[in-house]
Amino acid sequence: MTAPRLSIVIPTLNAAATLPDTLAALAEAGAAAEIIVADGGSTDATPALAPRLVTAPRGRGPQLQAGAAAAKGDWLLILHADSVPAPGWWAAAQRHMAEHPDSAAAFTLRFASPDRRARRIERLVAWRCRLLALPYGDQGLLLPRALYDRLGGYRPLPLMEDVDLVRRIARRRLRLLDTVVTTSAVRYERDGWLRRPLRNLACLGLWMLGVPAARLVRFYGGRRP
Repeated sequence: MTAPRLSIVIPTLNAAATLPDTLAALAEAGAAAEIIVADGGSTDATPALAPRLVTAPRGRGPQLQAGAAAAKGDWLLILHADSVPAPGWWAAAQRHMAEHPDSAAAFTLRFASPDRRARRIERLVAWRCRLLALPYGDQGLLLPRALYDRLGGYRPLPLMEDVDLVRRIARRRLRLLDTVVTTSAVRYERDGWLRRPLRNLACLGLWMLGVPAARLVRFYGGRRP
């Protein structure tokens, strides 16, 4: 059996409400991609929805480690369970894989909200990506398996696992795709359109100053699903 070109790894924890929309969008890749759900102990229907299920200790770092270890593709796409790539994402991914075989890429972020504050956050995210080359995990991450292995992959961090890997990828090997991924705005609507990004920025700054990720979890408000 021919190995899939792309392995899509989705970390989950009680994601049954959002995972079906994500999986429906990923069907665009057909048999060229395998989908691995790396679950951290869901008590809802998430495991039953998984095309292929891998279990791991709770936390995106350990879950992504386990999902990537099980992947067979030449490329990895890391995607959150509440993030939905727009139609045409597979064509965009194929172009990137063909034209930039040694580089990683992230999608352009949109929030599933009509709130004008969502548009402001989207512009700030685009600015952060251009200036700092620092996309977050909710934008998805497409990268060659060889590059992932060479960098040592995800570390078992309880927080900042996405930033940690992206910083090791470095600007020269990271591109931003025009294709949009639409991500749930539930956390921003719950925590506040100002409070949440400020808290995220504070966590990022403290982590870059050397504060261990384990100490930031309580400040962040508990481990993200």
